[in-house]
Amino acid sequence: MARVRIIPVLLLQNGGLYKTVKFQKPQYVGDPINTVKIFNEKEADELVLLDYTASRDKRGIDHKKIAEIAGEAFMPMAYGGAIRSFDDAKKVFDDGYEKVVLNSILFSNTALVREIGNVYGAQAVVGSIDVKKNLFGKYKVHGFSGTQSSGKDPVEWAKTLEEAGIGEIMVNSIDRDGTWEGYDLDLVEKVAAAVTVPVIACGGAGGFSDFEKAVQHKASAVAAA
Repeated sequence: MARVRIIPVLLLQNGGLYKTVKFQKPQYVGDPINTVKIFNEKEADELVLLDYTASRDKRGIDHKKIAEIAGEAFMPMAYGGAIRSFDDAKKVFDDGYEKVVLNSILFSNTALVREIGNVYGAQAVVGSIDVKKNLFGKYKVHGFSGTQSSGKDPVEWAKTLEEAGIGEIMVNSIDRDGTWEGYDLDLVEKVAAAVTVPVIACGGAGGFSDFEKAVQHKASAVAAA
């Protein structure tokens, strides 16, 4: 059995790190450079850095800041936020990142996955799926920091992304984000059972037991902010 990766997720905004609850109520939690140094000492398997409001706010990538952060990391780094083209992705790789995380752009351009993967390999492209239950209790995929529902079913969307060439999928429960109530295990298992690529569980971790439960429900890796 492959070793389960434990992946800290850092939410970047205006140069600082923030914590959210259900993608709302952002609270400043610290400096990204100091935080990366802490996770170096803790020997994290890899880090995910998300400029989580960049697409929603129609901002570009702060290459100076993210390159500075990557320069302090001793582990593989993935970056997501405002990646809209192959050139954007190339610059992120040039900034020192091993993976790019794509989310909202995929609603309009799944071909970008293959375009990046053909050069850097499928393993370098992570598809992020943010999921929230609607009024009828149905899972729906959201984009742009959870502010817009795509109407898509997360299981079908995960299949679509796998067919597009995605190398890994991070499934994030908006309803559990920042609550410490545990992952949405039903969501994790449904997505993981539908695809053959690794699935990262995200959203709601409150302790080590939550990591264990996610793995028992077919997650290949676990992430927490």
